[in-house]
Amino acid sequence: MDETTLENRMKILITGGAGFIGSYVVEKCIQRGHEPIIFDHYNRQEQYPCPVILGDVRDEVAVTEAMAHVDAWIHLAAVLGTQETIDNPRPAAQSNLMGGLNMLAAAKQYNLPGTYIGVGNHWMNNPYSITKTMIERFVNMYNKEHNTKVNIVRAMNAYGPRQRPVPPWGDSKVRKITPSFICRALEGLDIEVYGDGKQISDMCWVGDVAHALVVATEKAAKDIVFPEPVEVGPSHSKQVGEIAHLIVHLTESNSKVVNLPMRPGEIPGATVSADVNTLKHVDMTEASLMPVSKGMEITIEYYKELLDANKKA
Repeated sequence: MDETTLENRMKILITGGAGFIGSYVVEKCIQRGHEPIIFDHYNRQEQYPCPVILGDVRDEVAVTEAMAHVDAWIHLAAVLGTQETIDNPRPAAQSNLMGGLNMLAAAKQYNLPGTYIGVGNHWMNNPYSITKTMIERFVNMYNKEHNTKVNIVRAMNAYGPRQRPVPPWGDSKVRKITPSFICRALEGLDIEVYGDGKQISDMCWVGDVAHALVVATEKAAKDIVFPEPVEVGPSHSKQVGEIAHLIVHLTESNSKVVNLPMRPGEIPGATVSADVNTLKHVDMTEASLMPVSKGMEITIEYYKELLDANKKA
């Protein structure tokens, strides 16, 4: 257990706590002496180390009721995907906007500190980035006009074990770089990079993201509201193509890295990078972050076991 004392222990509601980042936030809360409570609409039929409330962040009544019984909150729940949301932006608008507003309204009603997870590509014009960034602005408005205590943590491109891959290796509807690249490398398939691969995408270890989120919530509980979002990611950025080649090297794969046309919502040469100077707000430094090579090695071992289990099933 970290330095949290008994009197500082909090019941923390984690929306989207059954998801990838959420599972690490739950563990970090427990590690730091808190009592996490998952609020999620998706029941994965798993054993969780804390209570679970089945609910939808779009449901104002359900959110308000859940928030009435906690000391703080971390809002992760969202409809994900860049190009996946372009053809039909309504689900992203309904979940990300109304869900975020429901959380902020309840935070105001009960005077609850909390943390909102933003996105690294906050400047992109796709429904996911637009709706997530709109809630960042609402956070700033609520803090100024209603004296709420809400901090923002932006994760660049979170990676690590438990991130669900797309079929045939998993059931995710959103293609993420790390599980896609690793699973294809382990199977000896071509690694598909959209565009020329020169896009910058800061890879941040999911455990570092979870740590920043929980510490930001602890700070908010002490009435410390950051003057800017905390951005989690390294100062030495890698291009997407470099990440693909790193994974080929670490997996000792014969896979080739191939370039495909850009998909809707993606921007050639885009840069998604973190301002590491903001880590000081959560008592972190660049040196405290998981090195990408080491993090990828750990993640590759996870997917090796996952693929082996799938073959035996």
